[in-house]
Amino acid sequence: MNLRLTTCALTALLLSACASGPRIDTSYRSENQDSRVLFLVLHYTVGNFESALKTLTTGGKVSSHYLVRDDPVVTYRLVEESQRAWHAGPSYWRGHANLNPSSIGIEIVNPGRQVAADGTVSYVPFSQKQIDAVLALSKDIVLRHQIRPERILGHSDIQPQTKQDPGPMFPWKQFADAGLIAWPDAELVAARLPGYQAALPDVAWFQDQLARHGFGVPRHGELDAMTRNVIAAFQMKYRPAKYDGEPDAETAALLEVVNLPEGMKLSSTDPRGPAAQKPYTSRW
Repeated sequence: MNLRLTTCALTALLLSACASGPRIDTSYRSENQDSRVLFLVLHYTVGNFESALKTLTTGGKVSSHYLVRDDPVVTYRLVEESQRAWHAGPSYWRGHANLNPSSIGIEIVNPGRQVAADGTVSYVPFSQKQIDAVLALSKDIVLRHQIRPERILGHSDIQPQTKQDPGPMFPWKQFADAGLIAWPDAELVAARLPGYQAALPDVAWFQDQLARHGFGVPRHGELDAMTRNVIAAFQMKYRPAKYDGEPDAETAALLEVVNLPEGMKLSSTDPRGPAAQKPYTSRW
């Protein structure tokens, strides 16, 4: 009887210890730390709200931290920021692979890429109310995690072979105007354009510049489908009026400028004064 009581008491003690865990003193806190979150990645859903919500919350191995609905515009948190969401896939950006553990993902309800019966490809615009919600959410995330401008990306930046989102209709320039990302200096682009119109660099140059910017891109000097996909991803962001994947003069000028130390400008968001732009150099 005593043995049974002793066994029960020990079992209860062990269960209690497992339930409460060890006693931790939190009196001290190191100042030598920062957020694990390095990247913010933007997506569109390729579907309506109901289908997106089902995909992102059930057993399909796909999720995102946030979902921004289109009508009515509502922002939903589906995964806590402290947890890893499964949104980035087999991704790469500037030496960083598999971005799921180090990123926050925002899915924006939008049909995305549309292919007509005749093969014509088009994209559906985002409403300004929805973009305003995404901007507000992004500013909050960036402020809390101190995410740098060069690490705010689209899914097509980090997975250009299979993804086009958030697509050419996504207003990246509004993100630049809001001070969230840097933007190519238009005067520098215009100054370099005539030189590239006179003599276009070879494919190896384009591949090198794309890799310097951050993309995972072939480096064999051939204009294959993979290289075109990466060029198109770059064009969708910085020249959305034409994203055919062709290595043309304007794309060359943009690529040179985004890789120049003084080539990018970051807008000031100081509410106390007029909007201003200052040179911005990426820090990795």
